[in-house]
Amino acid sequence: MFALFGKNLEKAVLEALSGVMDPDLHKDIVSLGFIQNLKTEGGEVGFDLVLTTPACPVKEDLKAQCTQRVQALSGVKSVAIELKSAPRRSPLAEQAAETLRDVRSIIAVSSCKGGVGKSTVAANLAVSLARSGAAVGLLDADIYGPSQPTLFGLAEKKPWVEDQRFVPLEGCGVRMMSAGYLFPPGEAAVLRGPMVSNVLQQILLKTRWGGLDYLVLDMPPGTGDIQITVCQALRLTGAVIVSTPQKISLLDVGKGIAMFDKVKVPILGIVENMSEFICDGCDKHHAIFGPSGVPRLAEIYGIPVLGRIPFSPRIVTESDRGRPPAFADGTPEGAAYRELATAVVRAAAKATASEADLPVVDIAW
Repeated sequence: MFALFGKNLEKAVLEALSGVMDPDLHKDIVSLGFIQNLKTEGGEVGFDLVLTTPACPVKEDLKAQCTQRVQALSGVKSVAIELKSAPRRSPLAEQAAETLRDVRSIIAVSSCKGGVGKSTVAANLAVSLARSGAAVGLLDADIYGPSQPTLFGLAEKKPWVEDQRFVPLEGCGVRMMSAGYLFPPGEAAVLRGPMVSNVLQQILLKTRWGGLDYLVLDMPPGTGDIQITVCQALRLTGAVIVSTPQKISLLDVGKGIAMFDKVKVPILGIVENMSEFICDGCDKHHAIFGPSGVPRLAEIYGIPVLGRIPFSPRIVTESDRGRPPAFADGTPEGAAYRELATAVVRAAAKATASEADLPVVDIAW
């Protein structure tokens, strides 16, 4: 029997290892990508066996099978296998990474209960970022209550399809895609769980965003499966949580913080929406909800207050006209949204820098 060398030995090793099957995934470890950093110098074979978790119950059995199969090859003098782990991303996450490869930062705007003005904050944050010179997209992922087409005055228009992908509409300098474009008015409200997930995947994976500095996600309210799916599928830069000042809204904020913490998404900060009422006639500010609990909440969770947006008739009227108030100059509402955008940019930059500073750790046994 002739000894194998070089590329021939490398090929033979991979062929031998392709006979080792993962008992849970029912595929061989080579096609699963578990074999990495293969070396066959001088008949000394070494490689990393990269599993999906350090707690894999069959890791030693897989290692033993690999050793036995490789040692049986002609020309092999020794076998060194290092066990490592790397969580595998879901197919949805892989597709999302490809679709959004030219997007630098993804910022989720979330609320833990409906009716706090999350969509209005998301729209005006996106407009303010665009007015600062950034390339910005806005994805309306609120399947049951899509508001962005109305807020941008684009409810009567539809995105066109090119090469089986949606081309987002543009309003106020923002590229925008919404679940609202996929259904007649009111029809989305009766969708059930699996259908909602399917719609969400379509607008996530089949929109052609192009190069963006920021993609703002208008998240569905709550902390259920849809929200967790979005967080796990996308590499989010961070989350902005919207709340109103009164206690009933603040009670649910902790749930949202816990959810993002569970899926390892940084909390950029909290936005106090409808913080004060601005009288249309006198421009005086009135704390209609009483003393705010947002500063105390931020202190408890160790997150910053990114901004305070007033409760103003101008926000209501301009939003109903399909013209986000952040697009206007010389108003206190526009100034508040621009200050919010500045705070979000700084918080996102800090979160990105913190992630880059994290050490790379190999888990070996």
